[in-house]
Amino acid sequence: MKLVKPLLACGLALFVSLPALGQSRSSGRWVASWATALVARPVPPAPAAAPGSAPATSPSGPPTAAPATPAPPGGGRGGFPAPVTISNQTIRQVVRVSVGGDRLRVVLSNAFGTAPVDIGAAHVALRDRDSMVKAGSVKPVTFSGSTAGRILPGATVVSDVVELAVPSVSDLVVDLYLPGDLGLGPSPVTTHNGASQTNYLSTTGNHSGEPAMTVERTAGAWFLLSRVEMAAGRQAGAVVTFGDSITDGARSTTDMNSRWPDHLARRLAARKEPAVGVLNAGISGNQVLGDGAGASALARFDRDVLMQTGVTHVIVMEGINDIGLARTNPSPSAADLIAGHKQLIERARARGLKVYGATLTPFEGAAYWTAEGEAKRQALNEWIRTSKAYDAVIDFDQVTRDPVAPTKLLPAYDSGDHLHPGDAGYKAMGEAVDLALF
Repeated sequence: MKLVKPLLACGLALFVSLPALGQSRSSGRWVASWATALVARPVPPAPAAAPGSAPATSPSGPPTAAPATPAPPGGGRGGFPAPVTISNQTIRQVVRVSVGGDRLRVVLSNAFGTAPVDIGAAHVALRDRDSMVKAGSVKPVTFSGSTAGRILPGATVVSDVVELAVPSVSDLVVDLYLPGDLGLGPSPVTTHNGASQTNYLSTTGNHSGEPAMTVERTAGAWFLLSRVEMAAGRQAGAVVTFGDSITDGARSTTDMNSRWPDHLARRLAARKEPAVGVLNAGISGNQVLGDGAGASALARFDRDVLMQTGVTHVIVMEGINDIGLARTNPSPSAADLIAGHKQLIERARARGLKVYGATLTPFEGAAYWTAEGEAKRQALNEWIRTSKAYDAVIDFDQVTRDPVAPTKLLPAYDSGDHLHPGDAGYKAMGEAVDLALF
C-alpha cells in the first residue's frame, strides 16, 4: 500500500496534466479575427409569361413557373446588374483580419440555404495585390481531413487548423471552388451584400490556390464566408460592432477598409496587448424591431454577436432605419426602440459580455428625415447617454455633428447623402472610441 499511493498520485497528476499538455502549443484560445453578418439573397422571381402564352407544365401536370429568360449582357431586370451566380467556378474572397497569428480556421455558413452546398476545394493565402496572392503563402484548407466539404442547409462548417503566419490588420484571401451551382437553383444564397470589398470569380473550373487566378468577373459581396478565427493569447478577446449601414461602411471607399470598425481595429492592433478582434456585424438597412435588410437586430443578435468565437464586448449602434422608415408615423416610438435596446443589453450581459451603446449620428437632409424622426433620435440618444443602462457610451453623435447645425452631419464628414459619413467621418468615429474600454 505504501507504494501504491505514490503511484496513484503520480498517475492522477499525469492524467490531469494531459489536457494542458495538449493545449500547450497554442497556449491560448480561439478568437474571431474577422466576421461578417450574413443575409439571405432570395431566388429572383421568374418573369411573367408573355400574353397569350401557356404556362409550362411539370411531368405530373400542374402548372410550374416558366423558365427564366437570360438577362441582357452585364445587366438584369430593370437595369440593375444581374445577381452573381457561381457554377463550377472558384470564388476568391478578400478579408481584412484584425488579430494576427500563425494558426487559423475558416468558418463557412449555409445559414439561409435550403439545399446543401458542396466545396470542391479551398485554400487560404496572404494577398499580394488585386486578385493575386503571395505564392509561398498558399495553404490548403481541409474539413475533417478531407480537401472537399459539404455545408448542409442551415448549417455551419469549421475547417481544420491551417498553419499560416498572418500579420495583424492584413489581407487574407479565402478561395472556394464550388463545383455545383450557387444562385441558379431554388435555394437562397447565404451572403453579405455591400461588402465594400472587391472579390473575384474565376473562369470555369477549380482554380483554388492559384497565385494568379484568371478572373471572369468581380463581386462586391462575400459568399458563404462567416468568419476567420485565430489562435491567440489567453487574454485575447473580440468586440462585435453591431449595427446598420453606418457600421457596415456604406459609401466608404471600396477596398480601402475605411469603415469605422476598421479604424478601431488598426488602433487596437497598434496597442498590441491584449489582442482584440474587431468583428463587423453591420447590415445595411437593418432595424432594431423590423425585418427587411436582414432579420431585425433582436432576431439576429444570437447568431451575429453571442455565437462569435471569443467575443467579450459588443458595441450597439442601431435604430436610425426604424426611425427614418417610420417617417411621420408615431410607431415605432422612442420608447419602443429603448425597449429593444434593453433586450439586447440583457442578452449580452447574460453571456458575460460588456455592452456599450453608441448614439445615432445626425441625418437631417437624408431622404427619410422628418421632424418627428429627429425627435425620436434625440430621445433615444438622451436615454443612451443618461440612463446608465449600457456599460459605457460612445457618443458618435457628438463626434460627427455640425456644431452650427447639430441635427446635420459636419459637411467634412458627410458622404453626400446626409445620412452616411464619408471616409473622413468614419475615421473620426473609429478614433473616438476609448481603447481603455477593451
